[in-house]
Amino acid sequence: MSGSYQFISFCIIVLGALLIIYGERKFPYVKGQKLFRKGFFEDFVSYTVIQSYIAGLIIASIINSLQKYSIFRDVSFFTNTAIWIQCILFFLIHDFYIYWFHRLQHKLPILWRIHEAHHSSHEVDWLSGSRSHIIEILVNQTVEFAPIILLGAAPEVALFKGTIDAVWGMYIHSNIDVKSGKLQYVFNGPEMHRWHHANEEEAIDKNFSTKLAIWDWIFGTAYFPPNKQPIKYGLTKNYPQTFIGQLFHVFRYRQ
Repeated sequence: MSGSYQFISFCIIVLGALLIIYGERKFPYVKGQKLFRKGFFEDFVSYTVIQSYIAGLIIASIINSLQKYSIFRDVSFFTNTAIWIQCILFFLIHDFYIYWFHRLQHKLPILWRIHEAHHSSHEVDWLSGSRSHIIEILVNQTVEFAPIILLGAAPEVALFKGTIDAVWGMYIHSNIDVKSGKLQYVFNGPEMHRWHHANEEEAIDKNFSTKLAIWDWIFGTAYFPPNKQPIKYGLTKNYPQTFIGQLFHVFRYRQ
């Protein structure tokens, strides 16, 4: 895969971020929320830049090892399959997986430990979605990208998935007052996902979908009240707000 594709991916992500930031300033969901809100630089520097880079190196090493020492070496199941079909296939499979894994994270205490950092931000915006514990990142992105490599899909598929992940992740957490209408029954957006981060009792353990909202509607976990907004977000308990604090909090002793 040429470097030009990677450069295009980078440009799409940056352009997407700028457009979303503009949307937050022009059409805010929560009015008065600042761009450089509390925790902004922690999320940008520690999570988006440093952790993402380190996690990427680890995941690449894991996948390379699996490819080198497994039955999948030199496997190519998609030689005669169009790239756009590969992209759709892996998009749907991973989105279905992430719905159920996300749901399990809210149900099983051991999985909630690696997920609660993602819910710790008290102001939800385009950048707060980057706040995820590195163990969660390693699990989810290895599951996402390993099959693409090991089954011999085109390298462009992984780049496509990574680009969509980045832009869609910023979008669903954005502080934009979006009105999707009936499209919200198919495609997930901030209208529903902001409720997932809300503290309201009726919204707890709802809206687990990432990109396709259909999973929540099909499996009965959708929550989308008309003409109502969440009052507050984040964890109510005494949870650390620093990157280092959240990194080690997962290993705390539990009675």
